[in-house]
Amino acid sequence: MRMRGFTLIELITVLILVGILAIVAWPRFLDRNVFESRGFYDETKSLLRYAQKTAVAQRRTVCVTLGATGVGLTIAAAANSNVCDTPLALPNPPRGGTGLSSSVAALQFRSLGDTDQASNVTINVAGTAGTMTIDHTTGHVH
Repeated sequence: MRMRGFTLIELITVLILVGILAIVAWPRFLDRNVFESRGFYDETKSLLRYAQKTAVAQRRTVCVTLGATGVGLTIAAAANSNVCDTPLALPNPPRGGTGLSSSVAALQFRSLGDTDQASNVTINVAGTAGTMTIDHTTGHVH
């Protein structure tokens, strides 16, 4: 004869495991700050990469301003100009966030993809463990 179902011990074990998971994991799901900070970090990194790739693709200078609430991007109207006077069109509007800190307030990606800085630029977002770095010789954002 074949028995179907669960034993009482199996049922109690599963309930205990679900209870432990609920106690440990549930508060993390309710705290949106962790997710929003990571989203702001990823968005900032994407915008910086987009700025560098646009500078190379259009062979024009792209200026980046780094503020506590986000990144501003402008592009030079002429190919040989270092004056960024036109807002850079973005595929999606940035959400923004808070807690952005950087080793510089502004930088430029030049037409070869490098930056106008003499050393690497570091960028931090509050609430995340990661640090972004922009290599001053290649413009690579990592």
